[in-house]
Amino acid sequence: MQRSKLFVAIAALGLAASALTTQAQYYPAPQRERPAFYLGKAHVDGRVDHDDIHVGRYEGRFHSVLLQVHNAPIMFDHVVIHYGDGYAQTLPINRFIPPGGNSQWIALPGGERVIHSVELWYARARPDDPDRPEVELYGAP
Repeated sequence: MQRSKLFVAIAALGLAASALTTQAQYYPAPQRERPAFYLGKAHVDGRVDHDDIHVGRYEGRFHSVLLQVHNAPIMFDHVVIHYGDGYAQTLPINRFIPPGGNSQWIALPGGERVIHSVELWYARARPDDPDRPEVELYGAP
């Protein structure tokens, strides 16, 4: 009886670990400063919001993007990256980012890509906070 409970617990941990690995692919913390280019910003206006940051094809080609938060915390659900070739890709984020904080570098599948725009799906982490959350988008070649 005790072995079956142990087996069930190990199986549940295995399923939970596999579910966590289906998130967006992140780079480890950079050992040195990585060149980053400012691509745009957006504000969380309501409790839950959806914004589109237009980047454009003349901004360059990028391997990864980073989200930086200011003023108030934001709970990110997911981003949709629209590439220059018309392809769109949804990347789950599912992260709370405090003011002054940022995401890890999010690798763009397929390597260096032209980004047309980035859709942000997010919410105020503290809906009653009077400060208006702001997010800045950066890209790394």
